[in-house]
Amino acid sequence: MIRISATLAALPLLLAACGTAQAERAVPIPAAARDVSPSAGLQTAVLAGGCFWGMEAVFQQVKGVRDVVAGYAGGTAQTANYGAVSSETTRHAEAIRITYDPRIVSYATLLRVYFSIAHDPTQLNRQGPDSGTSYRSAIFPQTPEQRAVAAAYIAQLGNAHAFPRPIVTRIEAGRFYPAEDYHQDFFRKNPTHPYIVRWDKPKVAGFRAGFPQLAMR
Repeated sequence: MIRISATLAALPLLLAACGTAQAERAVPIPAAARDVSPSAGLQTAVLAGGCFWGMEAVFQQVKGVRDVVAGYAGGTAQTANYGAVSSETTRHAEAIRITYDPRIVSYATLLRVYFSIAHDPTQLNRQGPDSGTSYRSAIFPQTPEQRAVAAAYIAQLGNAHAFPRPIVTRIEAGRFYPAEDYHQDFFRKNPTHPYIVRWDKPKVAGFRAGFPQLAMR
């Protein structure tokens, strides 16, 4: 999200757009050739790709996803708060933790949504209007197999020239820390917020249009 509030002059224009946002276009990319082995029980994925409001909103739409938490990954517990992360000195990325049922949706399918529509993996240390290392594109694997699958998929997409520019997504290590309560479910709780209307509603609409078979009803 933009950390400097929109000017009063801009707010009327943004608010006027409420409910009229057009869908972004999901990038048509191939499914991953490799996936995590099937397993029983719920699994976890941690992904970073710009403002966590939009990332959370997209993955809350995916069948098989049981929970999405907005938070911070890549830094320490002491700096895992919005004020510190906003300084761009903590090494944290705004991230989401996805709890999903692998019997319904696989890790590789989540990565396909991540690369295709949840964010732009070719933007370095920024997404849309937001810039800084906390908005970087990064995957935080929770298991060695997730790491291998993510690395293989990045290579696969690169070899296929799926995007007009190189993928800059990093594979990193680091714990996930939940963000403050007011950041959780922000899209659902604040549907007319100017940032949500301008940047996140089109992204959610793009997911539902591009992946109707994966979208919850």
